[in-house]
Parts: sequence; structure tokens; C-alpha cells
Amino acid sequence: MLSFMLKAAAATAALGGILSIIQPANVGGPDLRYAAVGPRTSTPYGWVDFCARYQGECSGERLPAVDINWTRRAKLDVERVNLWVNAHVAPVSDQEHWDLVDRWDYPVDGRGDCEDYALLKRKMLVDMGYPRQALLMTVVKDANQDGHALLTVRTNAGEFALDNLSDEVKPWAEAGYRFVKRQSQEDPNVWVALGEPTAAPLYTAR
Repeated sequence: MLSFMLKAAAATAALGGILSIIQPANVGGPDLRYAAVGPRTSTPYGWVDFCARYQGECSGERLPAVDINWTRRAKLDVERVNLWVNAHVAPVSDQEHWDLVDRWDYPVDGRGDCEDYALLKRKMLVDMGYPRQALLMTVVKDANQDGHALLTVRTNAGEFALDNLSDEVKPWAEAGYRFVKRQSQEDPNVWVALGEPTAAPLYTAR
């Protein structure tokens, strides 16, 4: 466990200095580079359970929404973190890993499913100095209506999806999913609906 997290910490240190200038979140009219954010919605059980085990990762005051300035350096940092985590975590279902239907956790033993990849990417980018308000755990549905989780990175150039099923950092609208809900920028323990109302998946699976 410890050795894997130490490797992740070392990779974080190696991947970047920091920091790109942070920009206030876009407050203008509709912009198709960004997912339409709706009202507050239910918080995934996996996040609630994760926070019960990692309270320090979920505590903290509300912060103003900010976006990452999408400089060449920021783009490279995000791409490298996405590639590193995808390459160093072996995919395994929660049922096989924990004998549970759904559990969100850091892949401390080098194994995990979709939300575990996203959690580690989020942590690595936060440790590099990027604001947690721009690094949002997100629940989506695929073409088969199965639940999936990824990390949304909000920037002044739009929102990008970091997905364990793709080494390419894609604009959210090109990721191939129906976006359901994600963390609020101001408070990671508040979740907001995305796009047209749709039933949230009971759990994430890949």
C-alpha cells in the first residue's frame, strides 16, 4: 500500500513544478465548452463512504469557483498525470477487489476501478498545486447506460475528461458519455446535476 502511494507522490513531484495562473470560473452565458450545471442532487454513496475513511480529503471550507489557466504547462501536467495513472493502476472490479458492489478508494495496491483512477488523478494534481475547485469527480453513463466515473478538469479553455479508458485528455463533449452529476466547484461534498435530468446509476462499474 505505502509503496504504491510513495511512487505516486514521487511521480507527482517529477511531473511538475507549479503553478499555472488560476482564473475565476466563467460566469457568462452558455458556453458549449462547459457542461450545463443544474441544481444540487444526491451525493454518490461511494463518495460519502470514501469521506468517512479519508476525512481529511473531504473536509475544508467552501471556496470560490476557479478554473485552471490552460497553459501549455498545465496541459502537459494534466496529460502526464492521466497517462501515469492509467499505466500504473491495473483495472479490477470492486466486487473482485473488495467483495463489495461499489467502493471508492485510492488504488493503494496498484489496482482499482474507474473512480479509483479518478481519485488518484485528482489527488496528484492537487498535490502539484492545482485547485481542487477545478478537479471534479464526475459520474456519467455510457452508451449502454452503465455507470462510469471520471475526473473533470475545468479550465478557462473548457472542461476536459480524464478517463481510465482513454489515454487522451478530451473535451467533455467528445468523451462519449452522458454526463449525470459531479462535485460542486465550491464544495466537494455538494454534488450538482449535469445536462438534462436523468436517473443516476446506482454504482459505477469500470
